[in-house]
Amino acid sequence: QVQLVESGGGLVQAGGSLRLSCAVSGGTFSRYVVGWFRRAPGKELDFVAASTWSSTDTWYSDSVKGRFTISRDNAKNTVYLQMNTLKPEDTAVYYCAAGRREYALRYVSGYDTWGQGTQVTVYS
Repeated sequence: QVQLVESGGGLVQAGGSLRLSCAVSGGTFSRYVVGWFRRAPGKELDFVAASTWSSTDTWYSDSVKGRFTISRDNAKNTVYLQMNTLKPEDTAVYYCAAGRREYALRYVSGYDTWGQGTQVTVYS
């Protein structure tokens, strides 16, 4: 069974950077989509970025495109989310998720397994 553990969240000033990590264990990764979502206070879970495990294709929400980069280290079974030029509106709990439905990678329903989340707080 696939398990996901996020790390790397924290408190950062606006304009700063953070890198989130998602360690993936169990299962076979060759066809997994791995995505990042976030939930801001009082809001729904929103798509942030996604990558297929066996390709270089990546997808981003419009709100983070050009600032965030999703990448993976297959040898370490880890997916990263590099977040640059952070804004206060990026404040949220960030979750990584794994699934097999590439056609639904922008949607919560496209994923079967979720991590516990890591808090990112950006102050101005």
